[in-house]
Amino acid sequence: MKSKALFAIVALSVAACAPSQRPFSTAAPSPDPRVGLRAGWMDAGEAAWNIQLVSTTPPSPDFINRSNPGDYQFINSDLSFTGPYVIQGNFSGVQVWDITNLKSPRLHKAFVCPGSQSDVSVYRQLLFVSGEALNGRTDCGTQGVRDTVSHDRLRGIRIFDVTDIANPRHITDVQTCRGSHTHTLVTSPTDTANVYVYVSGSAPVRSPNELAGCSGAPPDSNPNSALFRIEVIQVPLAHPEQAKIVTSPRIFSDLAAPARHGELVADSLAALAGRPLPQPPPAGAKPASAPTGPTQCHDITVYPAIGLAGGACGGYGLLLDIRDVANPKRIGAVADSNFSFWHSATFNNDGTKILFTDEWGGGLQPRCRVTDKHEWGADALFTRSGNTMTFQSYYKLPAPQTAYENCVAHNGTLIPIPGRDIMVQAWYQGGISVFDWTDAAHPVEIAYFDRGPMDSTKLVGAGSWSAYWYNGYIVSSEIARGLDVFELQPSPFMSQNEIAAAKLVHFDYLNVQDQQKLAWPPSFVVARAYLDQLARSNGLAADRLSAARTALSRAEGLSGDARRGALTELATQLNGDAAGASDQAKVRTLATAVRDLAGATQ
Repeated sequence: MKSKALFAIVALSVAACAPSQRPFSTAAPSPDPRVGLRAGWMDAGEAAWNIQLVSTTPPSPDFINRSNPGDYQFINSDLSFTGPYVIQGNFSGVQVWDITNLKSPRLHKAFVCPGSQSDVSVYRQLLFVSGEALNGRTDCGTQGVRDTVSHDRLRGIRIFDVTDIANPRHITDVQTCRGSHTHTLVTSPTDTANVYVYVSGSAPVRSPNELAGCSGAPPDSNPNSALFRIEVIQVPLAHPEQAKIVTSPRIFSDLAAPARHGELVADSLAALAGRPLPQPPPAGAKPASAPTGPTQCHDITVYPAIGLAGGACGGYGLLLDIRDVANPKRIGAVADSNFSFWHSATFNNDGTKILFTDEWGGGLQPRCRVTDKHEWGADALFTRSGNTMTFQSYYKLPAPQTAYENCVAHNGTLIPIPGRDIMVQAWYQGGISVFDWTDAAHPVEIAYFDRGPMDSTKLVGAGSWSAYWYNGYIVSSEIARGLDVFELQPSPFMSQNEIAAAKLVHFDYLNVQDQQKLAWPPSFVVARAYLDQLARSNGLAADRLSAARTALSRAEGLSGDARRGALTELATQLNGDAAGASDQAKVRTLATAVRDLAGATQ
């Protein structure tokens, strides 16, 4: 660790001297260049602000239908990362990209294995892939499954050995009653012999003749019902072939049906066009049973370092205690009538906030039109204190999209800028949006990238499924166009020092739904990032800010005991300055960063 820290101190401090590449405006471009972009598949118009497209790599030949850009068999889905590889799920299998050269990612392996969404996670030498569709086979064949009941069908989790990632070796399948729409790989600080998989299945319950014990009956008539629960799979790392379901927690049982908004009038009329109107029940008919709460989760994001998880479960956002990883327990729940379908969750780094997304329209509908409400298909931002989540605001992509672009809140991740809560998020054909939610009541967009629609006459599904920060860059899974790689550009909203500090955070592997605690090594660039933030917010008097910059630069020019002494003196001075600062907490954070830097000095 010391050698890493020393490298950070010496090598990455040069970022402070990097000249600005171009002048930046403190206001977003107006009119917004995302509005009115040219339609096209691989040649659509593009708009970017404070972010640069590094590369776009089309899908490999087995994962594209060039005569039908909207072929649902070849939808690119979620991403996982290990070393230099990006693992990209697809409704027809998995593609592995080598991103050693970010300007030209290289296909390392593509293996066809239909099964619908193919949600992916990786841990050490193990790859986990979700399967839910009725055509998924245990042998990964493409012929599908014709029989209503078949033991050839795969609905659950596939597990592969990827010691040689170019030649994945199938280890086993763990079958579940509702399949796996998504899953979350869960690491436990107290159980290093196993990893766990939380399985969220949303398909109809399969026949007990196909998988013994499956039942779609209400839990009050069958306590073993596959409804109102998730599955927890334990995977022994020494013997992954022994992976099995160990518990089926009913984390959303006893929740009442939440209030939900309806469709816009125009959408309701369009949906009814050509369909018979619903008829009243016949006289004397038995009334329908009272509506119940959600019967499944969509996505669960776990944060093992703080022992919590956020579950996006149909009509609720849940807070879960996962300290006993095999037995997650619901400890909090929020509902919102402005939300249609709670989709995913993200904590901020210290766990004091949580963001939930609403996938209104299911990802295949245009929900960012100028007529769509700001509160619908958006993010809901909450602060957290103990088990209580308190709503603060909504964040929604601020640029209206056309009626021919599927657009709604989808998957994103934190960008590791110290001292701030910054997120990059996918919005399907709304592109990607980078926003600051440090002040959860007032989130602000600070960068974006967008393309025009696939077609100017009809809706053809495409866009960013997920956009994740990984080791200095943003990688986006483009549903129809392949793999995008982006790099943030310095601006008044994000300095070069802040971007360089973010690049200090290195992941050996990354599954975004298994959220890792972000930590920065002692570095001059981290200290300068805090100084830039104080300058931006006027959090410290200008003369004290200037004195701190001068003292930091002087210390950087020293070495050994002289550097350590200069940094210790600066830290002491900053602690004194904090009392009169308008942002005392940030000044003290800066002082701690400088003191840590002194301690790391060789």
